[in-house]
Amino acid sequence: MSRASRTPRIGLGVWALIIALISLVVLTFLPTPYVFQRPGPVYDTLGSAASSDGEQVPLIAIDGAETYKTSGSLNLTTVQVVGNRERTPSWFELAMAWMDSSRAVVPIDAVFPEGVTTEERDENNAMLMVNSQHEATAAALEQLDYDTGAKVTVHAALEDTPADGLLEQDDVIVSADGEKVTSAAALRAIIQDSEGDPVELAVLRDGDEQDTVEITPELDTSTGVDTWLIGITLTTDYDFPIDVAIQLDNVGGPSAGMMFALGIVDELTPGALTGGHDIAGTGTIDATGEVGPIGGIRQKLYGARDAGATFFLAPESNCDEVVGHVPDGLQVISTGTLQESLDALDVIAEDGDIESLPSCAAG
Repeated sequence: MSRASRTPRIGLGVWALIIALISLVVLTFLPTPYVFQRPGPVYDTLGSAASSDGEQVPLIAIDGAETYKTSGSLNLTTVQVVGNRERTPSWFELAMAWMDSSRAVVPIDAVFPEGVTTEERDENNAMLMVNSQHEATAAALEQLDYDTGAKVTVHAALEDTPADGLLEQDDVIVSADGEKVTSAAALRAIIQDSEGDPVELAVLRDGDEQDTVEITPELDTSTGVDTWLIGITLTTDYDFPIDVAIQLDNVGGPSAGMMFALGIVDELTPGALTGGHDIAGTGTIDATGEVGPIGGIRQKLYGARDAGATFFLAPESNCDEVVGHVPDGLQVISTGTLQESLDALDVIAEDGDIESLPSCAAG
């Protein structure tokens, strides 16, 4: 091939390279409809954390009951979101995140809903964190047979529902079908078990006047699951017999609930729940001890491994996201309740048959 015939091809190649570089630069500055998640900080619920003024204080501080020394760690895991509606990651950053198994690229609408500002999202997550601390405290104290002084109150009776006109805001629901109501979850379970039959509620109105109300639930199929509802929103207040203070700034959401509860139980009982092992986990929790699903489970697995944990307690409802994504050196144990988590810790602490514990398995 002559030199003259090569020149046009070389020129086309150079121009193609220049155009590609220009396109890459342009893409770098264009807004993207995605953000990405990566492993966030890990906090030991048995250790300390920085307060708002930077001072190291116990992450869980208990007053009014005897506490015990422990060992090992019970680490709660977090996820960091890179980007927001004001500043989205560049396409280059997204490409790098896509190739990193510890990160996840997600649509921005999944994390920052349209019409919700970053400040509003942060405020909501802070509220969820406070609620999770209350529920975790209630779950731990219920587990240890303390009376939590739970009071389930009607926040609102929705229009055109079975409760409309029968229940009022600030009504305290004492019992349902003769069973004491100590949580919103307990009331929901009683209503669900009724399968549409009338439910008799004992209600405190105006502080001291008890009344009995009979409500017939209606069936809701909108979620694809048959659910019996009476049409109320609830709040739960507690009068805890001991003071449990949880100090953790700059972390939001409800997913630390289970690990908070385990940390409280460990401090209130002799010995070490962990047996000296470094254990991490995640999961929401309610006052009855039910462990629920969370977001960002894969990033939390990597964060736990990088923090030195060897065992990870994962909500069984997140198992489908765990399978095939467990980093080397970490053993995942699935759990659905606080009691199941405590049972697993017993086996780990005693160096028992770890393989007998429930795990997240394919299929």
